[in-house]
Amino acid sequence: MDTLENLRNKTQGAKDLKSVVSAMKALAGSNIIQYETAVSSLEDYYHTIALGIIAYFEAENIKDIKDPNEHQPKSDQTSCAIIFGSDQGLVAQFNDEMASFVSASLKGIPGKKELWIVGERVQLLLSDEGFTATKLYPVPSDLNAVTPLVTEILKQSRESQQKQEIATFYIFHNQPKPNSGYIPVMQRFLPLDSTWKNTLQELHWPTKLHPQIAGDAKMTLSALINGYLFTSLFKACVESLASENASRLDAMQRAEKNISDLLDDLNKKYHRLRQSSIDEELFDVVSGFEALNKDSQ
Repeated sequence: MDTLENLRNKTQGAKDLKSVVSAMKALAGSNIIQYETAVSSLEDYYHTIALGIIAYFEAENIKDIKDPNEHQPKSDQTSCAIIFGSDQGLVAQFNDEMASFVSASLKGIPGKKELWIVGERVQLLLSDEGFTATKLYPVPSDLNAVTPLVTEILKQSRESQQKQEIATFYIFHNQPKPNSGYIPVMQRFLPLDSTWKNTLQELHWPTKLHPQIAGDAKMTLSALINGYLFTSLFKACVESLASENASRLDAMQRAEKNISDLLDDLNKKYHRLRQSSIDEELFDVVSGFEALNKDSQ
């Protein structure tokens, strides 16, 4: 049975926990702003890169974009899934939904699979599904840590392609929805697929003047393609971080409401128990007074 002291301790513990939750909610809200700003900036940068590639083909009078290495994964080839999750908990179903989405998606891809995973939590969930991580990366702690991670993944993906160890790369990450929430998405990263080419061909050079290439044409194209690949990975990572913090913010808001409800319940119990204790003390005083009156008579 609860006592006044016990209820006071529970109330203080709930207040301390609410302070921690409020701090985490504020931090998640602050992180979301910087990540959403980065995503918005990346969209402009990607558009510039895409226009640069269009300018190259316009300047070189190339009417069609062909990829002689385009192919679908075969049973004797290896595909790699680059998966973005989280290292920390308190993100609701963020990692669970990603793990389920990856598991279902990889079943439809033939051949051997490699998993390069960013985030220990999602790696543990995928291991329960029977998948083993080939590479495991820590989740960037802030925006400045994203570039080194993306650079390392790009470097290792190029090395694997040059050695012909991996034929196709896919990116899996959670993407923020326009209004609220997020959704797991998958995109083919390498080799550049027909969807990317068709999307690129829909863009048009914004002026009537024909673009010209300054410098070596092949080096220019290589720099533009490298910029596209870097932007694709960077965008996936930042969108995942924005989704993670949005999920954490939502979880913290629910936790804060639950703690507030708990505090209200504890306060009501405390006041009822305190009033009951006061009533008992008054009853004892009255009973003692009546006993003294009987003795004096």
